[in-house]
Amino acid sequence: VVQLVESGGASVQAGGSLRLSCAASGAVYSIGRMTWFRQATGKEREGVASIDSSRRTTFADSVKDRFTISKDNAKNILFLQMNSLKPEDTAIYYCAAETLRTLQPFRQDEYKYWGQGTQVTVSS
Repeated sequence: VVQLVESGGASVQAGGSLRLSCAASGAVYSIGRMTWFRQATGKEREGVASIDSSRRTTFADSVKDRFTISKDNAKNILFLQMNSLKPEDTAIYYCAAETLRTLQPFRQDEYKYWGQGTQVTVSS
């Protein structure tokens, strides 16, 4: 079993930056890919950024060139650096981990473990 705990959510002005963290514990050796998803009020949850065990990254078009995903394997922490934030980035951000080495980064049913989410609010 893997436990995931996100932190770093806050309220910021448009154009600002935030860094989200996701601390993993438990059976971390079993993790293949880790991904950040987000869900805005009234919208479906969507994939934002993903990183596999070889550190290959995938980004949603809406965040390319603004967000960066990285991980500290020694500390088992996943990061999401968010720059040039826009009001449309407002959402609850979740980190998720899968153990099947999925080749579909944003397919949500591939992910077995989810964090509780952290709120990001961007005001104009």
